[in-house]
Amino acid sequence: MTAGKPAYYVTTPIYYVNDAPHIGHAYTTLACDVLARFKRLDGYQVHFLTGTDEHGQKVEKSAEAAGIDPQAFTDKVSQNFRDLSGLLNFSNDDFIRTTEERHKRSCQALWQKLVEAGDIYLGSYAGWYAVRDEAYYAESELEDGEDGKKIAPSGAECEWVEEESYFFRLSAWGERLLKLYEEQPDFILPASRRNEVISFVKGGLKDLSISRTTFGWGIPVPDAPGHIMYVWLDALTNYITAVGYPDAESENFKTFWPADVHMVGKDILRFHAVYWPAFLMAAGVPTPKRVFAHGWWTNEGEKMSKTLRNALVPAELVETYGLDQLRYFLLREVPFGNDGDFSRSAMVGRMNYDLANQFGNLAQRVLSMIAKNCGGQLPQPGDLDADDEAMLDQATGLLQDLRKELDVQQFHIALTKTWEVVSAANRYIDHAAPWKLKKSDPARMATVLYVLADTIRQLAILCQPVMPDAMEKMLDQLAVDTAERDFAALQTRLTPGTALPAPEGIFPRFIEEEA
Repeated sequence: MTAGKPAYYVTTPIYYVNDAPHIGHAYTTLACDVLARFKRLDGYQVHFLTGTDEHGQKVEKSAEAAGIDPQAFTDKVSQNFRDLSGLLNFSNDDFIRTTEERHKRSCQALWQKLVEAGDIYLGSYAGWYAVRDEAYYAESELEDGEDGKKIAPSGAECEWVEEESYFFRLSAWGERLLKLYEEQPDFILPASRRNEVISFVKGGLKDLSISRTTFGWGIPVPDAPGHIMYVWLDALTNYITAVGYPDAESENFKTFWPADVHMVGKDILRFHAVYWPAFLMAAGVPTPKRVFAHGWWTNEGEKMSKTLRNALVPAELVETYGLDQLRYFLLREVPFGNDGDFSRSAMVGRMNYDLANQFGNLAQRVLSMIAKNCGGQLPQPGDLDADDEAMLDQATGLLQDLRKELDVQQFHIALTKTWEVVSAANRYIDHAAPWKLKKSDPARMATVLYVLADTIRQLAILCQPVMPDAMEKMLDQLAVDTAERDFAALQTRLTPGTALPAPEGIFPRFIEEEA
């Protein structure tokens, strides 16, 4: 660990290779990417993990249908998720695959810890299992479908499974889980999801089947020929594998575990907020600090489905609207944690009003006036009046607000507060009217333009986690040294007399194509 630097560990769920990457995967990873970038800029040593979940019956069946062996199938599909990181400019430090040897070793070590703790026993399982969800369901959770089929709450078909199985004594962990939720009120966010989990645990926990014998694509259970680990025990363990488990004395494990945030979709909250902490407590491993469950996206008010062919494909959205524009929209449009709707009109509205009109136009006006009236150099400010001080103070105070909001994953509020400063800067320039001061009071014009340039610099530094490419261009136009772009640099000011390059627009307006 770098001396004096606090650590921060953020994870996405590992994505199931049976899916093609879609907007839901992009959304989860984007949220983690913004947290990771923000914390790095704020002086933290960050570990940001994503990856792919590659075992289970569904993968085995899909590989069989494709006529290739499961390893070749997962090699191919896992690459699609690596490509998503490049497409959306994610800054993950590691990409884990559950077919890696380091992960097999970690899972088997965790299993042995659970055995030694007396929390695993051999029995037989008979019940409803959804292959699509890789999840077990109680009879009370199911609905009757066509032809007498049983349908899970997720819409997946269930099949009746009977086989010898190892069980984890989940029933013994209810009170200890409730104690965890009570002692760490922010362990599950948002609060509505926390209440769901508490209600589920209070309803009584049943022991969990954690091995399968009816297929073979998975991690073998130690000393139990024919048994492979339940895919969720395997998948969840990735979070500790990636920081060095089972070597609890490794520098990485001591530095980064417990994780600060596991970011998940609301559909897999139970696995992360009930099963995972119970496994860890039983094995004597500290529990993560938080599980945050976000909502789902619809497309123009409709649920996305293969039948409707209305899935939002990240590559197509980037091509149509631009990368940083998409990143901004996804985190600004919807309160994080709620469900959201992607509409073309809302996307274009954010691009043209927030980005082009408000922020882009502000920077373009200021930089163009400096180029035209100050010889292309940052002007020398005179004495600051109350309006100048108020503008700079509002910009400088923004960091503290952003820290507070991002520490509870309130991205939309953080961006709303950022745009309050953008709006204040637009009001300041309209009130000060530097274009009128060119002849009447050039010294005052220089002060106003300097205050605006430094406000834009601070905004650009703080917006880097959400829009890294666009803010790099904005900081380049202010001739800010690349070593002066972290949050520590917010305590400094721009150097008068610095030559600036010719200004260029950062956020073009989006023009609707002719039908």
